[in-house]
Amino acid sequence: MTEVRPDGQYDDKSLGELVAIATGSVSRLVKSEIELAKLELKGDAKKAALGGTLFAVAGVIGGVVVILLSIAAAYGLITVGIWNWAAFLIVAGFYVLLAGVLILIGLWRMKKMSGAKRSRQSVMEDFAMLRRSGGSEEQPALTE
Repeated sequence: MTEVRPDGQYDDKSLGELVAIATGSVSRLVKSEIELAKLELKGDAKKAALGGTLFAVAGVIGGVVVILLSIAAAYGLITVGIWNWAAFLIVAGFYVLLAGVLILIGLWRMKKMSGAKRSRQSVMEDFAMLRRSGGSEEQPALTE
């Protein structure tokens, strides 16, 4: 029988038995690490769900605030002496202009995207090199 010494080493074990012990230990370690990761991710998922819910509620409240401020602005214009319908149209027109400006800024930013030009160029060069090497006897240089 194999004896375990006080310093944690095994006596009288064959190489195959030692490998089996090591493999079992590694397997237990990996399983333990996976369980730990699952527990940590479960806690993080709960925190993320709560955070996402709070962001959604804040977004809804923000939308309600914008509506209320818009109504207040329209009534403010009415107290200045502008007709009711005109005051609400002015506020609505402001939002239409704001949306238009935001769309233009978004389009401008989208046009500035490079679209991975260098990656596309590299892939095209690779395809060209593969086509050349397939039909000719000369091999392309690897250090071009």
